[in-house]
Amino acid sequence: MDYIIFDLEWNQSSSGEERDRDGNALPFEIIEIGAVKLNENRDMISEFSELIKPQIYHEMHYITSKLIHLQMEELEKGKPFVEVMQRFLEWCGDDCIFCTWGPLDLLELQRNMKYYGMEPLSDRPIRYYDVQKLFSIAYEDKKSRRSLEYAIDVLNIRKDIPFHRAFSDAYYTAEVFDKIEDPDVLELFSYDTFNLPQTKDKEIHVRFHDYDKYISRRFDDKNQLLNDKEIMSVHCYRCGKNLKKKVKWISPNGKHYYAIAYCFRHGYVKSKLRIKKSEDGGVYAVKTDKCISSEEVKILREKYNAMKEMKKQKKEEKK
Repeated sequence: MDYIIFDLEWNQSSSGEERDRDGNALPFEIIEIGAVKLNENRDMISEFSELIKPQIYHEMHYITSKLIHLQMEELEKGKPFVEVMQRFLEWCGDDCIFCTWGPLDLLELQRNMKYYGMEPLSDRPIRYYDVQKLFSIAYEDKKSRRSLEYAIDVLNIRKDIPFHRAFSDAYYTAEVFDKIEDPDVLELFSYDTFNLPQTKDKEIHVRFHDYDKYISRRFDDKNQLLNDKEIMSVHCYRCGKNLKKKVKWISPNGKHYYAIAYCFRHGYVKSKLRIKKSEDGGVYAVKTDKCISSEEVKILREKYNAMKEMKKQKKEEKK
């Protein structure tokens, strides 16, 4: 299996109103693809770099121009997106895993492919490496999301080509990826959800070294999702047993929900449920179940009680 570390540069409308002749909108039009291919030993074995001729935005957004130092005259010499994308996919090969700095590039790649009527990369969520996240887990606090140049400086990697072009950022992302050696960190794949599971049997269930992750199929609305038994259940991360809740689902904002349950073999389990919008206007769930200590339970109970009290006060104020 090869690793495809890629980066995109894209342009956008300065007004947010531009559309193609058929009235279709594409928020970010890809204008450059850069990538490096690593073999299973993470040795660099091939490179890819191409400019894409704009079809929608024929003026460079001022932020884009400032960052990547590309002029429209240069882009006009590029090839159409579909032609470049076909060559890119052929270059990637059939047995590969994508790696990016952050979650946006894979998302925007698929949006552009859909816009141009290309076949999707997959009919379900795509497993990939978010190297930005892996860097934070391996070298920082697991939550921060730093710039690529920051990571290069922390790891004392030589800066031998300029930043903020697709190929150079892919090259530097590969350099950071090569520095991550902890096998536990390399187990932490991310999942792009541009294409959701179509049916219940294709939903994503994955176990990492200290938590479970579940990605649901699409639902029409939030109420339909919240009435699904599997989504609203809590399982023990270690044995998979369905657990009785000690603290029932509560939400501070209507998007994130939390619950606590207890397993007689493995202790307390915290479940976190995030409700997200799908590309077509529906909703889906991303849920994680994780074992926690009794000390963490105490802190969470205090937070939950504070949330309940706050909701109670708001209801009374409305009366």
